[in-house]
Formats: sequence, C-alpha cells, structure tokens
Amino acid sequence: MTIYSRLLVLVVLFFTISFAHAGQKIAFVNQARLLEKAPQAESARNKLQKEFSKRDKSLVKLQKQIKGSATKLQKDAAILSASELNKLKRKITLLRRDLERDRSAFKEDLSIRQNEELVKLQKAVITSIQTIAKKEKYDLIISDGVIYASKQIDITDKILAQLKQQYRSGK
Repeated sequence: MTIYSRLLVLVVLFFTISFAHAGQKIAFVNQARLLEKAPQAESARNKLQKEFSKRDKSLVKLQKQIKGSATKLQKDAAILSASELNKLKRKITLLRRDLERDRSAFKEDLSIRQNEELVKLQKAVITSIQTIAKKEKYDLIISDGVIYASKQIDITDKILAQLKQQYRSGK
C-alpha cells in the first residue's frame, strides 16, 4: 500500500467516525460544585454541627479550665506550699492528657461521620446524574479531570435543581 492510499484510508476512517459520533449527546457535570451547593450537603453540615457541638463545647470548657489552673499556678506559685504546688501541677497535667485524648477522639469521630455523610451525598449526586442521563437520553456524561467544558454541555445546574427537588420531597 502506498502512502497515498494509507492517507486516503485514514481520511475515510476519520470522516466515518465523525459522522457516527455526530448524533451522540454528551454533557459535563461539575461534581465538586454539586457536593458543595446541594441542599443535602448543607443539611449534612448542620446535622454534624448539631451532633458534635456538645462535645466541642466540652473541649472548649476543658481548655478554659486548664488555662485557669495554669494562670493560678503562675500567679500563686510563690505562696503555695510544695504539696499544693505539686497537686496543682498534677491536676494540670491530667487535664492536658484528658484534653488531648478527648480532642483526638473528637477528631476521629468527626472524620468518620463526615465520611459517612459524604458517601450518602455522593450516592445522591450520582443517582441524580444517572436519572437525568436516562431521562434526557445522554450518551456520555463526564466529570472529574475535565480541563474545559462549554456552558452548552454543562448540566450541573440541572442536577442541582433535581437534588433540591429530591431534598424538598424527602428522598
């Protein structure tokens, strides 16, 4: 086969592929925006805030208690007896350990719950994307890793509207 015949075959293949794909419906979805703006996301944030606010307040209270004891130690160190001084130092040390332990447990529990809520939200987003894709007969919907998508194929607002509707209907 000569170079001209190979080139002709490539040109014919290119046009054949172009015509075959011309009727396909393609869209783009900005999942990061959906995960931030969906009412389910706001609901999850509020839920977590309520769930962890009591523990957060407890940590703040413990920090204030440590600060108060440290201030007392600094202020009264010269007038306290050796046993009172040691007792206050021990109390501060134990409170600091409690604070570190409670803070660590708090962070771990919060992280676990955030991940649980994120998984729920991601499932809702994917379900909405799939629903609109089937309903509007999209052949391909792309998301992450896209460098550019025109407004003509961006259906993020449609998905967001559907998520809002699902949220209002309690799904």
